[in-house]
Amino acid sequence: MSRYRGPRFKKIRRLGALPGLTRKRLTGGSELSELKNQSYSGKKSQYRIRLEEKQKLRFHYGLTERQLLKYVRIAGKAKGSTGQVLLQLLEMRLDNILFRLGMASTIPQARQLVNHRHVLVNGHIVDIPSYRCKPQDIITAKDEQKSRTLIQNSLESAPREELPTHLTLHPFQYKGLVNQIIDSKWVGLKINELLVVEYYSRQT
Repeated sequence: MSRYRGPRFKKIRRLGALPGLTRKRLTGGSELSELKNQSYSGKKSQYRIRLEEKQKLRFHYGLTERQLLKYVRIAGKAKGSTGQVLLQLLEMRLDNILFRLGMASTIPQARQLVNHRHVLVNGHIVDIPSYRCKPQDIITAKDEQKSRTLIQNSLESAPREELPTHLTLHPFQYKGLVNQIIDSKWVGLKINELLVVEYYSRQT
């Protein structure tokens, strides 16, 4: 299954807030009423509840079904809680780190910045959005006016939110630092990761 490129509000109405997919929020009585009606129209089956949590994770981080399944399998082989490890793997992706730093407005925009070679990690161009960042990694804009302008625009338009403790931002240097592996309380999406793990355990 390919990456979703359709209407973003359609997914928000179905799944709730997906900050990685879009910064926009539903406004207006009719849209909110529609969202509420969808939420309470009939009792959801356990399968549907697990499916929606999985879809929420997938659309927020901009993953294909194959990519998400791969992460679940990697997390399952690691030490610790599979769900917590899964969230750590997704949060430490380069495209998500750029988004959390405010250097990109959304994860799709961050992915585009990386694909177009505007981003350096430890002084080297990295054009793989799924690159797994590690503690002490330094993420900067390429030393070109276009790259810096794109990131500056995102930094200026980003809402003033508290930065996660595992990241440090130096906006005037177009630079971010990964301090440590993310703590679970700073994950950028409200999600029941155990339901996602359950979904895949019942699919295999």
